[in-house]
Amino acid sequence: MTKTILAIFAVAVLLTGAIAGPAGFIQSADALKSKGTSASNINSKLVCGDRLCSEPPKVVAKEEPKKKEQVKQEKKTETAEKAKDVPKKDMKAETMEAAKQVATLKVPKTMSGVLTSVQDPGQGHENHQLAIILPPSENVYRGHLTYTASENVQLVALHGPIKKGMDKGQAIWTTDGKTKFGLTFIDKETSAGVWQFSGNAIAVHTKNSEPFTVSYSVSYTEHVTDGEKTFRGTMTSKQDPGVGHETHQLALLLAPRDKAYSGHLTFDASEPVQIVTLIGPMPKGDLIGLPSWTPDGETYYGLMLIPTKASGTTSFSGNALALHTMNSEPFTVSYSLVLTK
Repeated sequence: MTKTILAIFAVAVLLTGAIAGPAGFIQSADALKSKGTSASNINSKLVCGDRLCSEPPKVVAKEEPKKKEQVKQEKKTETAEKAKDVPKKDMKAETMEAAKQVATLKVPKTMSGVLTSVQDPGQGHENHQLAIILPPSENVYRGHLTYTASENVQLVALHGPIKKGMDKGQAIWTTDGKTKFGLTFIDKETSAGVWQFSGNAIAVHTKNSEPFTVSYSVSYTEHVTDGEKTFRGTMTSKQDPGVGHETHQLALLLAPRDKAYSGHLTFDASEPVQIVTLIGPMPKGDLIGLPSWTPDGETYYGLMLIPTKASGTTSFSGNALALHTMNSEPFTVSYSLVLTK
């Protein structure tokens, strides 16, 4: 009996341990699980982070990348806003200035060839021969001629047409007696050379009746007479206003100025003249022993006076340009003049 009771008691103890063991394991497992979750029991409601677990998760809208067209439009708007702060330019003035610069731009033209002369059509030149290099034009030609001829030749530049009544002793060329040109006639007594010229027509000439042949190359620009950079005309000299030059004659082509002129002159006069350039003004003390010119005894210029013939062509630089004689009688001159600065 006693053994039976002990056996029952032992079985009961074993069963109790078997049941208690799994229960403790389950509680431990739930405890470990609770450590790995953010859910907690608050007022009998489960909380998942910043929301109740029963609420749906918040959806955060992602910013879509801007389309290329949108970016371009934003940049365009930004540029337009900046442009409002920039002072408006005078587009009309800028356009006019650009057009003026293009109009004054001179691109040299070049021609070359071989010509056989023909009878000169000018009145009084019927027994002469003429080879026209650049025909008569309202524009002034400025350039260089290189030539080789079959005989000695003369070089011709025409200026004009000149105004009525201005043919007063200088050489004239005309085909009809009405339209007249001043005639620059240069005889180098050679059959070849280089000539720097300015004029309204350029030709090679002989006083012989037989034709000649000339091979040439000419580089030139054309200039509209504007009274600023290009001049052509005919004038009669006046009494020289310089102190000590009262009995002389002067044809003032370019009036004195502070900025120096530079350019080229071709002319023909009714008598031999001197080319005058003035340098200055400068202190009188700097001109001791040197030629000088003054209109009032106070303002002085250095004087460069070059004797020449009744016609010629020359490059020059100075603060004034004139033609001069030591005679008291007026002379007349026709000329073409192109400034380079």
